[in-house]
Amino acid sequence: MTTTTPPSPPSPRSTRGRRRAPTRIERAAGRAAALQRPRVLLALLLLLALTCVMLLDGYLRAEVGGDQRVRTGASSGDVPDEVLDGGPILTFRGGQATTVSVPDRTIALTFDDGPDPTWTPQVLEILEKYDVPGTFFLVGSMVARYPDIVEDMVEQGNEVGVHTFTHVDLSYQSGARVTREIEQTQLALAGAAGITTTLFRAPYSSRTDAVDDYSWPVYEKLGQDGYTSVFVDTDSDDWKRPGVSKIVDWATPEDDEGASVLFHDAGGERSQTIEALPKYIEKMKAKGYTFTTISGAMAEQRQDPSAAAGPAADAGAGPLSAHHRATGTTLYEGKALVAAVAVAEWTVPALSVGLMVVGVAVMGRFGMMLILARSHYRRRNRRRFGWGPPVTRPVSVIVPAYNEKECITNTLRSLAASTHPIEIVVVDDGSTDGTAEIAESLGLPGVRVVRQANAGKPAALNNGVRNARYDIVVMMDGDTVFEPDTVRHLVQPFADPGVGAVAGNAKVGNRRTLIGAWQHIEYVMGFNLDRRMYDLLRCMPTIPGAIGAFRRDAVLEAGGMSEDTLAEDTDITIALHRAGWRVVYQEHARAWTEAPGSLKQLWSQRYRWSYGTMQALWKHRGSLTDRGPSGRFGRVGMPLVVLFQVVTPVFAPLIDVFTAYSMIFVDFRAALLAWLAVLGVQLLCAAYAFRLDREKYRYLLMLPLQQLAYRQMMYLVLIHSCVTALTGGRLRWQKLKRTGEVGTPAGNG
Repeated sequence: MTTTTPPSPPSPRSTRGRRRAPTRIERAAGRAAALQRPRVLLALLLLLALTCVMLLDGYLRAEVGGDQRVRTGASSGDVPDEVLDGGPILTFRGGQATTVSVPDRTIALTFDDGPDPTWTPQVLEILEKYDVPGTFFLVGSMVARYPDIVEDMVEQGNEVGVHTFTHVDLSYQSGARVTREIEQTQLALAGAAGITTTLFRAPYSSRTDAVDDYSWPVYEKLGQDGYTSVFVDTDSDDWKRPGVSKIVDWATPEDDEGASVLFHDAGGERSQTIEALPKYIEKMKAKGYTFTTISGAMAEQRQDPSAAAGPAADAGAGPLSAHHRATGTTLYEGKALVAAVAVAEWTVPALSVGLMVVGVAVMGRFGMMLILARSHYRRRNRRRFGWGPPVTRPVSVIVPAYNEKECITNTLRSLAASTHPIEIVVVDDGSTDGTAEIAESLGLPGVRVVRQANAGKPAALNNGVRNARYDIVVMMDGDTVFEPDTVRHLVQPFADPGVGAVAGNAKVGNRRTLIGAWQHIEYVMGFNLDRRMYDLLRCMPTIPGAIGAFRRDAVLEAGGMSEDTLAEDTDITIALHRAGWRVVYQEHARAWTEAPGSLKQLWSQRYRWSYGTMQALWKHRGSLTDRGPSGRFGRVGMPLVVLFQVVTPVFAPLIDVFTAYSMIFVDFRAALLAWLAVLGVQLLCAAYAFRLDREKYRYLLMLPLQQLAYRQMMYLVLIHSCVTALTGGRLRWQKLKRTGEVGTPAGNG
């Protein structure tokens, strides 16, 4: 064993009794951590914003907390008789329930369930043509979605009232839900038309004689809050679509009586209403009727109380207008609500389109991987396949090491058992835990320890390449364990003079934990199936840092392992493609690596990977316009990497998000079946990948949970990386904590 060591630095002064000052590396790591916290927060806020937008969209469509129950057949013993027998307008002036009737030969034309983008504008056009006002009882969620229609409605001189926010039967709801339904509708009106209203009509209500003991407390509470509840005298029943003539007949009051008449401008197909409305107006005008709003009817009764029927005679003065100008907080909150709804109305359809694109891309990727992986396996494992004459000459194995005392012994002993002649170059990157001393103390033949001041993994690898004696160099991590035949299998493709680098088969050694099992599935299914596909397409994007082999001259000609990016393995791989070298995958060269053992470490590792990949792709963007092999990678490999490793993973959680959305808001069973179908396709691909790698299928039991939890974390990591890239952040290499639990390869299956 030999050791290469730079001159020792002078000994520092004694610091006994004083707190040790942080080193340059520690200070840099602290600054990097401080810079990353806002970006992590931003990634989480993006996910929260998406969730809120979808919840708002569901709520607007009355699908979140929706309640379709309608109460019928309840008793009305607690309801005052004067209300049950009174007119259609219920007020609580002075705390006393009072009803008001519409004056004779007067029609208060009312419309429920709008606004609707198709039917409401047509209704407004008819009313304007005949110079007839209407009173529209609006659903708040629809107001928020179509504010322009409400604004036109009010400017035209029509009156509006509250019809709840989500069109629920309030007799079933708690007091808090009732208040929320009313207040949210008022906010929507304030944001849409700058007004609030004192009129209210309950969904599923009809005449006052239908008020029961369950709904009466709701009317009392709203009356005490200053609301006027409006019922009907005649119902067109246009929602039943009985035909135009019946709609007109059913809406006509008897004996020249006045009436609050109900039509609908939303809630279904309303073509019969649109056809019947002008006929009805013409008929009633011909009979000498006038049209007014609910407030207008109340004002007329105040001027002529003798026209009221029964207890309505002492109704007192009604409001001249139900509208009040929205001001202050109400106005601004209303505008904010309308703006948020506009965002949701644009975002959810856009995400739906994105989901379709992602779904096609994901399924296309699965199909491509299965087909090409099968072809790759059959081609490389047939009896007559060979790269050329066997490669038997010695190679150099470079082991960069920084504080690897837990792992370095297992790593070097596994290399010492290699069936292929090798030299082992351990590059100690300024370790402070005695890693170099441990490597030297093992006394293994063919091991050289090269010491350097801490400069990072790329610098350590370059130092190892410069000190390597042979023309083929194998690079690995200091926590990785090779099988005896790994190096022999790994270097055989160099019999082909066109091959410049070889990617090995990295496997998770610490797979007994939940996080380890998830990563094991990812390595076998994602990484290794991908590498088979990229190998056949001749656009391999990454040689894993845990196991890869290179022609030494090719690495030096490419400028060595670059420090420009955090993914030096991706960077050098693309550089070799651009230099005209072929990069291949050798499935039989297996390496057992220690995967991150905690979510924090996993986040740190994948963040570096994804951000480094983005850096490398941006660095080599010129390959898009290159010719020859470089152009091949730019026009084939780079789009595939961007699509499959950046775009698709970022948007793949849309499948889960929309599944949850559909389960809660639309159809639970159909959504669940669709999600299970996608999971089944993934399970099929994973099972095939496990078969090719001869892995045990029991780990696939973790796949559903992996899809629910692990994939969301990877989504956040990618969002975090994108935010960092967009904000121009830089990261340093981050050392993961090792346990050394990956020992000899045997028994790791």
